[in-house]
Amino acid sequence: MGNIGGHCRGNVLVDTNSISPVRPGPYRHLRTVAIAALLSLAPVTAAWGCDAPISTCTKAKPGSLPLIRGGQAVPVFIDVGADPAVKHAADDLRADFGRVAGQAPAALSSLADAKGPVIIIGVLGSSPTIDGLVRDGKLTLDGLAGQWEGYRQVVVDRPAPGIAKALVIVGSDRRGAVYGTYDLSERIGVSPWVWWADVPVVRQRDLYLMPGARGDHPRVKYRGFFINDEDPAFSGWAKAKFGGINADLYGHVFELLLRLKGNYLWPAMWAPKAFNDDDPRNMVLADELGVVMGTSHHEPLTRAQHEWHRNKDKGITGGRWDYATNADNLRAFWRGGIERMMSKGDGKGYETLLTVGMRGDGDEPMSEETATQMLETIVADQRKIIAAVTGKPPEQTPQLWALYKEVQDYYDHGMRVPDDITLLFADDNWGQIRRLPVAGRDPLNRAGGYGVYYHFDYVGAPRNYKWLNTNQISKTWQQMDLAYESGARSIWIVNVGDIKPVEYPLDFFLDMAWNPEAMTLDALFKWPTRWSAQMFGDALGAEIAQVMETYAAYASRRKPELIDQDTFPLGEGMGPVLDGGPFGQMVEDWRILVAKMEGIKARLRPDQLDAYFQLVEHPVLALSNLYEMYYAAAWNKRLMMRNDPRADFFANEVERTFKRDADLTAQYHSINGGKWAGMMNQVHMSYVIWQTPTKQSMPSISRVSADTPPDRLAAQIKFTTERKTDPAVITLPASKFDRSAAGKGLSWQVVPHLGRGDAVVALPQGRAPTSPADGVRLDYGVTLPADGPAIVSLRLAPTLDTTGGQGIRIGVSIDDGPVQTVTSHLIPTPGAVNSPEQAAWVEAVKNHAHTVQARFDGLKAGRHTVKLWRIDDNAVIEALTISQR
Repeated sequence: MGNIGGHCRGNVLVDTNSISPVRPGPYRHLRTVAIAALLSLAPVTAAWGCDAPISTCTKAKPGSLPLIRGGQAVPVFIDVGADPAVKHAADDLRADFGRVAGQAPAALSSLADAKGPVIIIGVLGSSPTIDGLVRDGKLTLDGLAGQWEGYRQVVVDRPAPGIAKALVIVGSDRRGAVYGTYDLSERIGVSPWVWWADVPVVRQRDLYLMPGARGDHPRVKYRGFFINDEDPAFSGWAKAKFGGINADLYGHVFELLLRLKGNYLWPAMWAPKAFNDDDPRNMVLADELGVVMGTSHHEPLTRAQHEWHRNKDKGITGGRWDYATNADNLRAFWRGGIERMMSKGDGKGYETLLTVGMRGDGDEPMSEETATQMLETIVADQRKIIAAVTGKPPEQTPQLWALYKEVQDYYDHGMRVPDDITLLFADDNWGQIRRLPVAGRDPLNRAGGYGVYYHFDYVGAPRNYKWLNTNQISKTWQQMDLAYESGARSIWIVNVGDIKPVEYPLDFFLDMAWNPEAMTLDALFKWPTRWSAQMFGDALGAEIAQVMETYAAYASRRKPELIDQDTFPLGEGMGPVLDGGPFGQMVEDWRILVAKMEGIKARLRPDQLDAYFQLVEHPVLALSNLYEMYYAAAWNKRLMMRNDPRADFFANEVERTFKRDADLTAQYHSINGGKWAGMMNQVHMSYVIWQTPTKQSMPSISRVSADTPPDRLAAQIKFTTERKTDPAVITLPASKFDRSAAGKGLSWQVVPHLGRGDAVVALPQGRAPTSPADGVRLDYGVTLPADGPAIVSLRLAPTLDTTGGQGIRIGVSIDDGPVQTVTSHLIPTPGAVNSPEQAAWVEAVKNHAHTVQARFDGLKAGRHTVKLWRIDDNAVIEALTISQR
């Protein structure tokens, strides 16, 4: 069936008379396969066959509704006067049917014009047609009214004279109707990435929909992304293609967000951009499409930071960005932002989730002397502005306070804001959430709730990372599952830089945000194959998924911006055969992956090649080439020091791979007629500090004056990466335990493709500490070669203590001996390193790993059992090493 059916993000099969969300519980991750299948992200056609309700099939079945018959698609009806968001989605659905059938179906404004089956789209309580079907008993929608962004898809018999069947898509509100519509687009085979990654659509002459009903609604209220760090790539591309960061561009951004079932956007803000000021059409279009707009963590009350600077000559702003000395001007500036938000003229304003609070000018920390009392005053004054301009109590306008970097310290030191403001916690900019609500200390019933601001892209210490996707979706799953289970359910927003090239993790993030409860471990394991199948078809889905996950594991070893010729060690061998060492093994890993990727490419259709290059081929080739370049530079440096003429061969390799990097960028910019020209312009090599170099520069090379011809020199280069085993050092993947014991409703579970392989995590997450007496344990059998002491080292993901405590504890024991407690206590730092813990955090995020150790004395040679005990939440164990060296 190819990619018909999509992967149906977060949808649940339902009976129209019985719809209820899945409730979180202590055994959520241990449910039966049957329940997981109901809630999984698989295509309904794949999970249930063509007999599943609302599944799509290429052959007619008894009672099925023809969506496309003989190349003619079913017409689409919406009521006259429907909300603009519904109109836009209906138009996109018709265009999607055109992609599949070859021609778009008719748009109906009267059911009397229908000559057969029809699709009816509307909002419950706002659509006379749908309300009439409910009133006449032809459509049952129990539980839908009042639901946030819920939708139903129901096949209705004889909805009107002359119409035998209709697919009715009903939203509880306008976005619910939009999501139900885009969900159908996926089911007929149109990817959300059809424009943003040129994912092709398989033509179908006939396509049928099985009768029945299904529906869904989100579990996280606001779900979205932040376009950030967008120069020169996104910005240069947008200016060349659209003439600027304007509504013509944002129309594509909004559509992608909604197709991914997101609803919330922080717009581009760098160098210098201001969403509401740059193009007045921006906020109008966002509201028409149903997108909730916000501003970033440091831009209060809809005001982009650059508006403060660009409007000084107009008398709108003046003085310093300092509330202690310039409060009147700041209040006037912020009031203008709220007045603009309310300029729609309907008394409701443009739908906005307001950022409150304040950081320093240009996203810098405020002065150390700034007291929490000052920030509490700022928030109180901002709420007075909101109330005065909207004419409503401030709690009726959604607001958030971003606890980003040092602002979290203010919260930890006692600063509080009104209960209706959502507290937006943040990660450390490298994928580890810093803080989450703690039961008993942070009230989980506060009206505004909690959220998380996460990063797939970042500008800052210890190094920028903006060029390629280096994010593992399993890491995202582990952290965001922890967030959801801890009560952060109001807002999930992720920094995506240029949008491209983080398509893969962004899709996963918003898929999970729609229904974290459905994203079980089993669903996580299957997600890469389902995503790849949607992009490139079922036949190659599993193989492409393997490439995607292997790439992510290799890319996350170190961000490419953190790599150079001195990053990884070469071997010691310098004779006729050079010992590549760990660096050589990594290069060989990349070469194997490139061969796998190219083998798949040879089996693709021509119309799939552009999407494959963007999503799979380019990242693999570009990052493998970077490793090759630095590997050659490392050998050139070493051999040159010995005046070895083989250094010249590697000098040539550095030049070749440096040029190859530029060629790959040029190829990316040329695909699909130059559609993405400029999007890969991030500088990504030869960093020396955290900030981006001004241009690409090749590593330094040297040559030895020698008479050896280049072809003979190349023939002399032979490598080995054979590793000698050391019986005194035993290394085991954490996932290869001999026994796992559960207790207190908790058990260790294997999380696939997390870190350098698989990892183990105690689930469910978000639970209180336990003790070894509770018995949540892993056993590893080992054989020690000698009498004496041993060091047990645990390689962990660099997670943080989200409770604000003194670190993440794990118990370690051998045989029946006493349990030693080891603690991972990393402290993120935005700048200077002032403590050993902060220095450890810098190294941990560079290496995407952190090691803790325990020493055991008086051991005898022979068989022993190493035991690991769950104590604190958020411990992610990747490997353990037992050393007597």
